[in-house]
Amino acid sequence: MKSCPKCQRVYPNDAGFCAADGTGLVFTSMVPVASEDDRRIGLRLCNRYEIRRVIADGGMGRVYEGVDKATDTRIAVKVLHDDVARDEVSVERFRREFEISAKLPHDHIVQVLDFQQDPQTRDWLMVMEFLDGEELRVVLRREHSIPPERVIRMLSQTAIGLDAAHAINFVHRDLKPDNLFLCGSRDGDVVKILDFGSVKDKNTDAKKLTVLGTTIGSPYYMAPEQAQGLETLDSRADVFALAAIAYECLCGGVPFPGTNGPSILLAILTKDADPPSVRCQGRSNPPPPALDDVMEEAMAKNPNIRTQSVGMLADAVGRAYGLTGDHFAWAKTPQAELAQLIETARPHLLKTRQINVLEASADPFAMSQPVAAHPGFPPTAPAAGLVHAQSGGGGIVVQSPDGGAVPYGALAGKAPPPDAYAPSPPVQYDARAAEVAARTANTVPGRSNGVEDEPIEIAGLSSKDQPKWLMPAIAGGVVLLLLIIVLIAMK
Repeated sequence: MKSCPKCQRVYPNDAGFCAADGTGLVFTSMVPVASEDDRRIGLRLCNRYEIRRVIADGGMGRVYEGVDKATDTRIAVKVLHDDVARDEVSVERFRREFEISAKLPHDHIVQVLDFQQDPQTRDWLMVMEFLDGEELRVVLRREHSIPPERVIRMLSQTAIGLDAAHAINFVHRDLKPDNLFLCGSRDGDVVKILDFGSVKDKNTDAKKLTVLGTTIGSPYYMAPEQAQGLETLDSRADVFALAAIAYECLCGGVPFPGTNGPSILLAILTKDADPPSVRCQGRSNPPPPALDDVMEEAMAKNPNIRTQSVGMLADAVGRAYGLTGDHFAWAKTPQAELAQLIETARPHLLKTRQINVLEASADPFAMSQPVAAHPGFPPTAPAAGLVHAQSGGGGIVVQSPDGGAVPYGALAGKAPPPDAYAPSPPVQYDARAAEVAARTANTVPGRSNGVEDEPIEIAGLSSKDQPKWLMPAIAGGVVLLLLIIVLIAMK
């Protein structure tokens, strides 16, 4: 391996100049390194891994660039902080990440090569493949939002890696832009998923490292069941998190904003995210309307109605932008080609949206004309689209825009009679009968309501002269007649 004498970056043997500062490269054995600020610079840990420079500092450890002298390859070495190394659970999490890495494919998941303790310094170190690029979080801070072709390619590759982990019952449980690393290539980004240290092992023989009810993950991307610490959490929590990441990339902001952890989790549990079309309103190239439904389903509170896999999510996002095929193809398609396909499909998506709007405006039930009020009643305007029952022997009819009445049977595909669309005659309103009905409606036998009962004549007999059996007999006859009619109609 070669190294830059100025910045200590490491390069393959066929490289000639440092990509960072243009300095000519020499073999690492000719560039000894040391640092007063970090005692590990220049050391060979575990008698194998030579530490060259500091890359980053994290909450769990410091990451270095180094060289594996046994294989002469470029590596990243994470050395655990002292307080983390003293925590048995934390050490066990790193050890499990190393063991899980051996079971996973590494096209889109970072490969963990080793985990052991240096016998001299007593440092615990995790050795991983070295990645050239930057975290998605860095890209979002710089650009705020990402073009859809780049997002779809990223989602497709992430789905391939995650679906492979889900197939053997591993749930990442901490997906966030910080854990998606974008390696540059001629065709576009190549995604590597980082940090399987918080993974939930759903296998029956798995060792449990998390206390029941403990919440693990990053609040902005945490599924509702994960926020509640439910033991039933499964791969669909990763679907929610990846959908939240895609939403942030396309819309320029997280779907559930908040000022602190509790307020974010409360929003996730009780609110729905704004549709992307609403969030991106006013932009020159807003997302297609179909993306609203995709995000709504992918971030559903109930995991049973949520998009069932990350692969299905990637497919849905791509098709919302008019792409054909699936995420396996899009993961390998150059980003420039995806951009051209999306741009070609954009007018069709807009045309489809306009057609839908026109169809909705042509709906005869979108608005209804007000029904003329009966004499004696205050005028009222019925709500749009209501079905109005009218008399005249036609049964239930729906008022048409021209003031006529459309028979309900016609809507069900039945042929209407010739005069079906003629306006139904208004109901004759008898003010005297309505007054009597209103005054006697609440009359209780044996009590006086202050209204003198008026006699009712049936078959020439006043109500005072009617035998007690007459009314029940008439009611029974009516019921019997209706029953006979129903039986005849059934035959």
